[in-house]
Amino acid sequence: MTKLSVNVNKIATIRNARGGNNPNLVQVAKDCEGFGAEGITVHPRPDERHITTQDVFDLKKIVTTEFNIEGNPDKRFMQLVKDALPEQVTLVPDADDAITSNAGWDTITHQSKLQDLVGFFKDLGIRTSIFVDPQISMIEGAARTGTDRIELYTESYAVEFLNNREKAITSFQSAANKASELGLGINAGHDLDLENLQYFHQNIENLQEVSIGHALVCDALYLGLENTIQLYKRQLQDEA
Repeated sequence: MTKLSVNVNKIATIRNARGGNNPNLVQVAKDCEGFGAEGITVHPRPDERHITTQDVFDLKKIVTTEFNIEGNPDKRFMQLVKDALPEQVTLVPDADDAITSNAGWDTITHQSKLQDLVGFFKDLGIRTSIFVDPQISMIEGAARTGTDRIELYTESYAVEFLNNREKAITSFQSAANKASELGLGINAGHDLDLENLQYFHQNIENLQEVSIGHALVCDALYLGLENTIQLYKRQLQDEA
């Protein structure tokens, strides 16, 4: 079964817009789990424009499913993950000023660095996932780092899906097949939504987890959080 991890960055963004604690990020995370989410994802950035350092520690105390911290492994991020000890860390090559993630790792150019990072997190008992584009060479490079999983960066799929879904999925199928062949677990995320998620799930074998935030929160404004989470989970059923 493919797990749904809810990225709660946008909840923190809304809270931070007014200060205070409304919406209450911790309570929203608890509710997401109560409504069926199998994980909570955060992406703390250096400017703390959404998830703060304190949020990470507050969430670590209450998440009962899987806590996934993703981000660019700079010195601050490394210390934060070391202190919080989530179940999973997802390495993303973000620039400090990035609005959102916009590329996967070049796992060949940065192979030595990624090997060191993976080794560091493995020594802490944290499962590691590397954010990658759907390219065979990048999957092979990721495997050589010793990572447990890769997370397929799905923006290109979401864009092309609107025009030609068969074309959109092809490179992801090849990448996922190669990942499975090399013994890597497969996660996916970025711009997956209620329109394109089911088709992605049906056509990617061994998909273990999707991380969804922006689209899910937008849908929840109209459909309600509990209903929205159930709708996303329905897209991940073998026969949705």
